[in-house]
Order: sequence, then C-alpha cells, then structure tokens
Amino acid sequence: MVKVTIDRPGCTSCESCWTLCPDIFEEDPNDGLSSITEQYRVDGNPAEGNVPDDLADCALEAADACPVAVIVVEE
Repeated sequence: MVKVTIDRPGCTSCESCWTLCPDIFEEDPNDGLSSITEQYRVDGNPAEGNVPDDLADCALEAADACPVAVIVVEE
C-alpha cells in the first residue's frame, strides 16, 4: 500500500490530479478541492488515503503535476 495525503487548504482546484488519476483523486462537490476517492480514504478522511501499489505511479504522476505541491506520496 502507498499512503497519499493532500494538504486540502492549499489546493487550488487546478484539476490536474483528478484528471491524471481519477482512481485516486476526485473533486469534492462541497468545496471544489481535491479529495481522495472514498474507496481509499483512511477513516473517511478526504485528505488521506491508502492506495494499492499498482496505483503508485499514477499517484506520483499526479503529485508531480500539482502546481502547488500539496500532494504527498509515501511508498
């Protein structure tokens, strides 16, 4: 498993992460910020998730594309 966290208050809603990796990231309909998809959230927290190893490259690509560097991927 790979741990993914989002510093949601710093998110600019640029759409990069959920466009590149929709299996892990989605736009929160309430505030428009990036969130971890429900299936991977830790304790329902939209800012923290554990994702399968086969999605690690996708998560890293999204983190690299984030213009404000609010996505952290820990392998």
